[in-house]
Amino acid sequence: MNTIINPVTLVDQSFYFIIGFSFIFLFAMTLVMIWFVVRYRRSRHPVPADIRGNLLLETVWIIVPAFIAIAMFISGWQSYTGLRNVPQGALEIEVIGQSFSWLFYYPNDKETENEIVVPVGTPVKLNITSTDAIHSMYIPAFRIKVDAVKGIYTYAWFLPEKEGEFFFQCTEFCGTGHADMTGVVKVVSKEKYEAWVAQEDEW
Repeated sequence: MNTIINPVTLVDQSFYFIIGFSFIFLFAMTLVMIWFVVRYRRSRHPVPADIRGNLLLETVWIIVPAFIAIAMFISGWQSYTGLRNVPQGALEIEVIGQSFSWLFYYPNDKETENEIVVPVGTPVKLNITSTDAIHSMYIPAFRIKVDAVKGIYTYAWFLPEKEGEFFFQCTEFCGTGHADMTGVVKVVSKEKYEAWVAQEDEW
């Protein structure tokens, strides 16, 4: 399990990278704009200069943005593939969205509603579909947002690295009870998970 890269880390790195470059360029462009306003104001340059044909300038403003765009794409692609490449041995849970709740089925046919119970340190694969309208499972703590569509099966996976409770909700308006489609991911120790799976009563 130590070799598994948590997709949360990849997604966060991609966002930090993009946001960081955005702020750097916002700051740099603002400084350049101010410099141009002062340096080439009308009182100093009543006749504007023509800079067409400057090969160096044209090369720079083509290559630099292209390099940055490619770097952002690579960063985003790594986070995307991290979210789609499920590690072997992941715990698989069937997820069904319905109006207006979430149903979860475990390998031993145990069922929960609006609650996911998983063991810490174990990759979890959610096989997602819907019985009626389009729903969307959003688990902010694990950077997951996947649409649940009737007749279509998709998936998402996450790696819970610490015990606790993490909120999730439906983020696709699906009717009058849309706001009620919320739930919690309960990350527990492996021992507690095994005991919970084995018992027949509710959590």
